Formats: sequence, C-alpha cells, structure tokens
Amino acid sequence: MEKTYNELQITPSDAYSIFVDFILSLSDDAIEERDGTIILRSEENLEMVLFGVEALAQKLSQLQSKTISVETKLLVQENEDWIAKYRNSVQPLHVGEFYVHPSWIEDEIGKKNILIDPALAFGSGHHETTYGCLMLLQKYVVPKLSVLDVGCGSGILSIAARKLGAVVDLCDTDEQATSSAQENFALNHETYHRLWTGSVQKRNQEYDVVIANIIADVLIMLSTDLISATKIDGILILSGILDKYVDKVEAKFSRLELLEKYKKEEWYTLVFKRK
Repeated sequence: MEKTYNELQITPSDAYSIFVDFILSLSDDAIEERDGTIILRSEENLEMVLFGVEALAQKLSQLQSKTISVETKLLVQENEDWIAKYRNSVQPLHVGEFYVHPSWIEDEIGKKNILIDPALAFGSGHHETTYGCLMLLQKYVVPKLSVLDVGCGSGILSIAARKLGAVVDLCDTDEQATSSAQENFALNHETYHRLWTGSVQKRNQEYDVVIANIIADVLIMLSTDLISATKIDGILILSGILDKYVDKVEAKFSRLELLEKYKKEEWYTLVFKRK
C-alpha cells in the first residue's frame, strides 16, 4: 500500500448533484459527502479531475447565466487506511419501515433492510431527496403495483419498492449506475423485471408508480415522457428539487393533480396523480 494518497475536496456554490455525478463519471474511487463538500480520495493523480471540475463550473455559469463557483483543495495525505476510516464514518439510516445500512452492519430485525455500500454506489439514502422518496414510497406503493425508477443511480429506490412488493423496472443513462444498481439488487437478494441503460423513452409499458429523483431542469426536460410513462390514475413521484425551483416544476406538471409536497431541509419531493 502506498504511504500517501491524494485527496480532492470540492465545495460547489450551486448544482451540487451535478458535480457529484460528474466526479463519479471521472473516477472509479469512492467519494464522501460532508456538509456540502465532495471528497474524492485516490492513489492516482487527481489534477485532471480538478481541471474538469473547474471547467464544469465555468460551463454551468455560462448555461445558467449566473456565477457558479467551486472551492477546491488538493491535498496529499498520509495513508491511515482511509477506506476503513471511511467505513467507520458511515451511519445506518432509519426511514419509516426501512433500515438502510452498508453490508458491514447487521440487519435490524423487524425492519425492511436495504443494503447499500456507499463506496460502491450513487446514493445511500442520506441525501434529503432520497430520504423523501423512501418516505413517500411507503405511502403510495403496495404489493403487485408496477414501478419505474428513472435515473436509478444505486437502485436504492427500486430496491425499496421491491421490498414493498412491487414489480420494478429501472433505468439510468449512465452505464456505471445501472451496473451499480444490478450489484445492489444482488446484494439485497432482490429481483427486478427490467433494467436498461438509457432514459425513460426506452420503456415499453405504462406504470402504476413512476419515480424520478434527478434535478429540476432534467425533470422539466423529461416532463412529457414521465407523464406518458404513468398510467391514468397512476402516481408520479418527483424529487431532486431545490426550493427555489419547486414552483417551476409544479407549473410544468400542472396538468396533473398535485397530491403532496414533502420538504426536507431545502429539498422538495412532489407527488402527482395522472388524471
């Protein structure tokens, strides 16, 4: 094992989830998220990742016509077996009936256990949007319903729906995400009906419940496809929506019936019914 490793700390002023996805697309190493800072650790040189992050901030500023800044620190750290240290820092999470925890922590009896190893996944339930979706799935998903998870990431929401008895399909445009979801289904000894790399347009049916935990701009862009994927009288759960964008998302989906607005910190999860 090397005596030192490289650590890149990234604190964006906005578009946090975009930076997370971007970093995951550039590196196969684990990331840690701490108080708005993304921490990437690797024995490889991280100069090109740093360059890419700064270039992304400039591009987003141009596209959104506002300044999106990013504070970065590139450090060389003494190797203290940081993977073990990181594992010890990961806390399990109770969300209603669900108990979300990594594979190195025991199941909790009487709960619906979901095993997600954060070092290998895109979402472990701790983010406010994932938490909101997990809460609302318990209210709207019952056995035998068909569920589609759009932008599945780690597959945590699909696994949750499966543990509630649903028949699940899931998709993501990132092949690394669908691979991660497949691994997590196996880790949880659960099965899905269909999994594909690509977006909602590749579906071949309508669903009782559609979940999309992405970001507001993408939800708006996919609005027609998300609505079309939902059965008449079906449920559409949208998340990844910062409070300053919630009115914009509501307006785009206004032809649906808004059933519920769930807020945790600055993030909204919306539940619609297709009339």
